[in-house]
Amino acid sequence: MFIEGSIIQQSLMIGLIILILASFVAGYIDAISGGAGLILIPAFILTGLPPQLALGQEKLVSTIGTVAAIKNFFQSKAIVWKIIPAGIIIAIIGAYVGAKAILFLPTETISYVIVALLPIGLLSAFVKGKIHPHIQAQEIKISFITVFLTCFIVGFYDGFFGPGTGSLFIIALTLFNGLTLLQASATSKIFNFGSNIGAFVAFFMAGQMAFLIGIPMIIASLLGNHIGSLQAIKTNGEVVRKVLIITVIFMMITLIYQLVK
Repeated sequence: MFIEGSIIQQSLMIGLIILILASFVAGYIDAISGGAGLILIPAFILTGLPPQLALGQEKLVSTIGTVAAIKNFFQSKAIVWKIIPAGIIIAIIGAYVGAKAILFLPTETISYVIVALLPIGLLSAFVKGKIHPHIQAQEIKISFITVFLTCFIVGFYDGFFGPGTGSLFIIALTLFNGLTLLQASATSKIFNFGSNIGAFVAFFMAGQMAFLIGIPMIIASLLGNHIGSLQAIKTNGEVVRKVLIITVIFMMITLIYQLVK
């Protein structure tokens, strides 16, 4: 019994170390090219976490990460504040509804949904990288209907799954509301914070969060974000994005193998 207990403890410790390392790598990559959830969710599932708990843990880590990122934008003139109050409320509602929707699905179904949606997260990260950072909008035409639809739809996606949400917000704000990439990036941080909160509340109320293992993961994620942000200027983000794509594809293949074996 003692030997079996020791083996179980070692296995749990190894799993926790893997999750901490995954959180650090995800934070580092997210600071440079985005896509933390593309690393975290498959890593959580591959280490044995149930899909619902994996999604909840990702929200626990990403919500704190968003808070750390958003502080850099509060004094920025790039945020389009006039669309924030209504938009963030809609994002919270959309994410809450999305999270409740995914929690209604059976565990095995959620695993298939995650595998099916991972390519969408990858695609959003790829498309975001194709938006030229120096493009300036000719005129910002705010359509509150478009903002509401953007915040609810993308917010729902964030609660239902999550990876690529920031990129989807940026793409929508740039294409449909005429914001510059800088304005869209800054404003999307606020909306993404709202959607994270909405999903966080839903998963927390459903008991799909493990705070004990979440604390070291949050610390690792913040450290990864900090180091990644320092490297962002001199690092080729395209290289990191390619590494991210290869890593996620490998994880997808592993997840699919586990589902069909």
